[in-house]
Formats: sequence, structure tokens, C-alpha cells
Amino acid sequence: MKRVLLSRYQHEFIEAGCDEAGRGCLAGPVFAAAVILPNDFEHKLLNDSKQLSEEVRYELRAEIEQRAIAHAVAWCDNHEIDQINILNASFLAMHRAIAKLHLEPQFLIIDGNRFNKYGTTPHACIIEGDGKYFSIAAASILAKTYRDDYMKQIAAEHPEYNWHSNKGYPTTGHRKTVLELGHTPYHRKTFRITDPQLSIF
Repeated sequence: MKRVLLSRYQHEFIEAGCDEAGRGCLAGPVFAAAVILPNDFEHKLLNDSKQLSEEVRYELRAEIEQRAIAHAVAWCDNHEIDQINILNASFLAMHRAIAKLHLEPQFLIIDGNRFNKYGTTPHACIIEGDGKYFSIAAASILAKTYRDDYMKQIAAEHPEYNWHSNKGYPTTGHRKTVLELGHTPYHRKTFRITDPQLSIF
């Protein structure tokens, strides 16, 4: 049975949900989104982006952008990821998305168990928050779809890596191609690969 998502973590302040997409990829940026939804927002299909088909994600993106009070998407590229590590780059991408909101949030709910504080804005980290709160689920949809758009765009430059399909994730085929042909300017060089059947180190 599908979990019923909650509209709010708290009700006293303007609340933004935040999530990222692409942390585990070998290539491309990590994207993040921040979304402020109306207090009474509900949607029967909105859920963690990983639980939805690509078609549904794009349908939901249009509705989220139409109905949200404020929304923004930002990213950190692969060079920044190599410089500050993927965890800090994920937090920085979220900070950039929050900063782009045209309405300043008074409280943040973050998917996951860690976050670098954004200025003086209070926050709560929520494990599997994208499957618990509508605003985090909405952020996951925006981050995922805009990142997918980016990877499809750059796939034309390096078609042999099959980014239009794998979106930069470490599939067996992607790992094998990196081992055979090497890195592109979009690859994260700090994500070492020793064998297509092994994990990222």
C-alpha cells in the first residue's frame, strides 16, 4: 500500500522541502531543489521520485511548478564534487537552490540524516523524507528531472557512455566504458573504478 504523504512537518513557519539527485553517479553534476508548497497541498500520485516512472515524474514536475508557492533548482558540477567531496557538494547544491527561492523560507526539511546549516534558518533532517512529506517529494522530482534533462543534453557529446539511458549512474556498461576509454570532462575523477562488477571506492 502506498504511504500517505504529509503536507507539513510544522505549521508555524514558511517551510521548504529540499532534496538532491545524482549523488551516486560517476559523471555529471549533483542537482538539488527546494520547494515551498501551500499548507493544504495534497496529491495522490506525488511520491519519492525513485518510486515513479519517468513519464509520471515529468507530469508531476509541470504540476509542482504550477502549484508551488516557490521552487528552485541548482547544482554543483563534477569539478566542485572532486574538490569538496560529494556530500558537501550535495549540501552546497541545496544551499544554492534555497538561495534562489523568491520567498525566503523560515524552516527547512531535508531528505536524509545530515545537512550543513543554511545561515540561521532552522532545519530538520528526515530519513526517507521524500516518501514522507510532499515538499521533499516535490523537490526530489524537480532535482531528478532537471538532472536527467542535463544528462540527456550532454549525452550527444559522448554517446559511447550511454548517458541518455544510464544518466551517469554506475551501471555495468558505464563502468566498463570508463575503464576502456577513460574519463570525459564530465566525469568525477575522485570516484575510482577498479572493475565493472565492483562498487565505487
